[in-house]
Amino acid sequence: MARNILILGASYGSLLATKLLMAGHNVTLVCRRKTADLINRDGTEVRIKLRDEAVHRAIFSRDLPGKLHATTPAEVDLSRYDLVGLAMQEPQYTNHTIRVLMIKIAEAKLPCLSIMNMPPLPYLKRIPALANMDLEEAYTNALVWERFKPGLVSLCSPDPQAFRPPEEAANVLHVGLPTNFKAAAFEDAQHNKILRELEADIDAVTLDGKDVPVKLKVFDSLFVPLAKWSMLLTGNYRCITPHEPQSIRDAVHGDLKLSQSIYDHVDGVARRLGADPADQVPFEKYAKAAESLLKPSSAARAVAAGAPFIERVDLLVKLISHELGTPNAEIDRTVQTVDQKLNEKIVSGGSGS
Repeated sequence: MARNILILGASYGSLLATKLLMAGHNVTLVCRRKTADLINRDGTEVRIKLRDEAVHRAIFSRDLPGKLHATTPAEVDLSRYDLVGLAMQEPQYTNHTIRVLMIKIAEAKLPCLSIMNMPPLPYLKRIPALANMDLEEAYTNALVWERFKPGLVSLCSPDPQAFRPPEEAANVLHVGLPTNFKAAAFEDAQHNKILRELEADIDAVTLDGKDVPVKLKVFDSLFVPLAKWSMLLTGNYRCITPHEPQSIRDAVHGDLKLSQSIYDHVDGVARRLGADPADQVPFEKYAKAAESLLKPSSAARAVAAGAPFIERVDLLVKLISHELGTPNAEIDRTVQTVDQKLNEKIVSGGSGS
């Protein structure tokens, strides 16, 4: 049965959208008018490398069995959808028209699967050890999340690395690291039935008889998506330096011993919250993957481009570490560097000048 999925965010969101379209489901991408017009005219193009192939394949939405549509936040008809995917950067949810749509989504009680690095606040409320922690400071505007019932919000670790090539149009996405989306289950059995249907349908897709990477994997544990935190704190946020941004590879491999100490600390935080070591990714596996990540992280690129706000998983992990009584000097230093760079942008008017 074809499901109708609404995805907020047409850049990274187009990766999950393409996987769903390949499996025969229908997707609506929510984005700006100009991008919506482009996608409705030309479709999307996602470039992905199949296993044992040297060159990326271009997968065009117009060639896929599912139907793709793009629209602006104000034009969304929520009665049509089975599931909402949250694929924008966390600060983007403060935009007025997005906030209005988020209120409607919360009121419609639609299950929401986040593929943001920043876990939605209602999701954190599902973890008993975090439910009463004061973590709002880490969010651009925590009020965006206040109407959502925790059980209706889940988190999907956005492990696949993808970016929009700067020289390409807004409907093109290049996948650099084709790993899997790892989703935690919802509270409701019917919502999990949808998730597991999507998981199976995506898993069955082939291209010219070959398996297509970037699967959706569903887990009962709430902690599986938190494995990404160690990677973000060791690599992505340390791409932001007092000077020019550095690549994820350089951030991780510049001092491998220090990187492992940060990684182990964040893994330790997740275990204090209730994670099973089996939920986590060994440092060696991450360090190996980081060798091929030759660009600065999206957070570092955003700061360098003059963004006054970015997702602050670094600050979130710092707040949790301090609440647990296990602060980490390196993480505190990273947060201080990110704060400093963002303040520079705000003081200079956020224009990157």
